[in-house]
Amino acid sequence: MNVFSTETASDPYFLVSLSSRYPSVESVSEQFPITIAVVSDDGGKRLDQFLAARLENVSRARVQELISEKKVLVNGAAAKASVKLRGGEQISILSPARRPPLRAIAEEIPLDIVYEDDDLAVINKPAGMMVHAGAGASEDERNRGTLVNALLHHMRSLSGVGGELRPGIVHRLDKETSGLIVVAKNDEAHRRLAAQFARREVKKIYTALVHGWVKKDSGTIAASISRDRVRRTRMTTRAAGGREAISHYRVVRRLDTEYGKFTLIEVRIDTGRTHQIRVHMASLGHPVVGDTAYGAPRELRPSPPFAKSATDGAPGKRGEAGEPISLARNFLHAAELRLLHPRTGKEISLKSELPEELQAFLARLERRG
Repeated sequence: MNVFSTETASDPYFLVSLSSRYPSVESVSEQFPITIAVVSDDGGKRLDQFLAARLENVSRARVQELISEKKVLVNGAAAKASVKLRGGEQISILSPARRPPLRAIAEEIPLDIVYEDDDLAVINKPAGMMVHAGAGASEDERNRGTLVNALLHHMRSLSGVGGELRPGIVHRLDKETSGLIVVAKNDEAHRRLAAQFARREVKKIYTALVHGWVKKDSGTIAASISRDRVRRTRMTTRAAGGREAISHYRVVRRLDTEYGKFTLIEVRIDTGRTHQIRVHMASLGHPVVGDTAYGAPRELRPSPPFAKSATDGAPGKRGEAGEPISLARNFLHAAELRLLHPRTGKEISLKSELPEELQAFLARLERRG
């Protein structure tokens, strides 16, 4: 039996290693039951909320599945997801909820392939496309519309190192981030490319537009990143025990517009942590434009004297001078990628221009009303 107290689990260093010491609920059956002792500080929390915060890489929806299948016991009895804990309970997780194995399927989706040979391909990914399916979604959502679905249709073979759900995927881009991503077409190429990423030999440069004027013309952000323990879909630099993350930025130009001040920057990352650039820039008080998850507003409104009053006459079209504007994605683009070919050792250097929607948004910001 695996037993741990929430007092120990509250330590961020413990949470980082939880998956190895106390495996997630996807683990093999002989590692069950997992028993958790609830302390008084957790009194008042819902059962599903409590478990989602305590188990590594397990969503609240996944926890609710376990509870509905009566695989979670509180003091030896099945309980509802909404039950409020008092402190002092013993929670037992009996076994993983059973699901059919996930496997990516081919789907005919257009791809912008900027480089391809027998070993690898580099794709210019659009914003809005997930790189691969997520295990927490429904069957249709898990197997439709991802980069992997498109790759399986367009390419004869992909590496199997990442498993059947992530064939060919060596690194990732966030769903709402566009730009260059490298894909391995065989296992040897995958291993050699992964080694380059691990040794920080791959050069990745992003273009971003952030709120406000960044104080320095260039700088380095070295702040570890870990998962936010309250908002589990977010990452944070504020918790101890995170993974090392290093970003170097350079100001391209500063914008003083009717919608406020902005800075267009280039960012080179040494590490590839989840949401790294978004988290790092937000930690400086300069969230990426459009990134509402990390503090950017959903809509940009003009400041006086640009704002129109109700007596200005017939309103113009949305987006004309004085009207609110918004960006339906993050202003973050993977613009440059440099790596060594896994077979020949020759450098491959590729660039991707800003997508049209980002160019148009930038032009709109810089236009005076």
